[in-house]
Amino acid sequence: MDNGRVRCDLCPRHCTLKDGQCAFCFVRQARDGNIALTTYGRSTGFCIDPIEKKPLNHFYPGSSVLSFGTAGCNLGCRFCQNWDMSKAREVTRLSDAASPQEIAQSAKQSGCTSVAFTYNDPVIFYEYAVDTAIACHALDIKTVAVTAGYITDQARPGFFEHMDAANVDLKSFSENFYRHQCYGELQPVLDTLTYLVRETHVWVEITNLLIPGANDSDEELSAMCQWLATNLGTDVPIHFTAFHPDFKMLNKPRTPTATLSRARNAAIEAGLHYVFTGNVSDPKGQSTYCPNCEALLIERNGYDLGHWGIQNGACKECGTRIPGRFADKPGDWGGRRRPVHIR
Repeated sequence: MDNGRVRCDLCPRHCTLKDGQCAFCFVRQARDGNIALTTYGRSTGFCIDPIEKKPLNHFYPGSSVLSFGTAGCNLGCRFCQNWDMSKAREVTRLSDAASPQEIAQSAKQSGCTSVAFTYNDPVIFYEYAVDTAIACHALDIKTVAVTAGYITDQARPGFFEHMDAANVDLKSFSENFYRHQCYGELQPVLDTLTYLVRETHVWVEITNLLIPGANDSDEELSAMCQWLATNLGTDVPIHFTAFHPDFKMLNKPRTPTATLSRARNAAIEAGLHYVFTGNVSDPKGQSTYCPNCEALLIERNGYDLGHWGIQNGACKECGTRIPGRFADKPGDWGGRRRPVHIR
């Protein structure tokens, strides 16, 4: 910039930095007139998870995914459930080192269907995530971005062209909530969702963490579900998940199961076909049903799959096509969680 600062155009914050200064996310730094990623090749750890934990219910159900993240975040959510990583500023917190090629090889050797960029937001480690995605695709490994979708118009294409699936965390349907609870804005997230569904081949699912008395009103839920149906269509799955007190929001109670059921009913009334509950024991709310004949398609109990009613991507009972990415048969990874040391 004319004043000698460097502006980061990756996320809507557009941080303007003096040389050596770090952005809001703390991992992007101005260096000699450029923006450098200070955490490239470093991770807070690697773990093999069920794909349903991301959560993704219609992306190779039952398969295993190699998950990893780094440190930092470009939002400041007071209720962050991964704050020990997203707010970490110490280099020592980044305990594992691995190149993109080593990550892809580890996923291949472990029999994983995909690699997920998760725990903190992969948008801020853009270069590391993209390079890893390219290495994964070379070995026929799928890629998943678990993101808040807080990214600029100019950065979206270069990032998401390398992703096979994305779970976008829609924090709320209120600009006021985003401003005061996340230190961000709602509209860029809605723009990301619209872009992904209308302009890419990325498989998209949405998560909405419901916080009692903060973003769970009937009015907000109805407005959000109507917007999703109108702008994204009725086939994008949405997960309503339960909040637990954490980080700087310790004054709110855990989300009652009844609230999740109320949100699920509001989404179904708005016409959404695939609506799930999460972070609670609710087999009915976690399972997939045919929107045409209501047959049980994918039975879920936590991360374990039961009845499988999909054949060639369609309902076995009535033949209705079911949107998603499905293998010929479901995986059997179940609820296992296995830490991995790349080196």
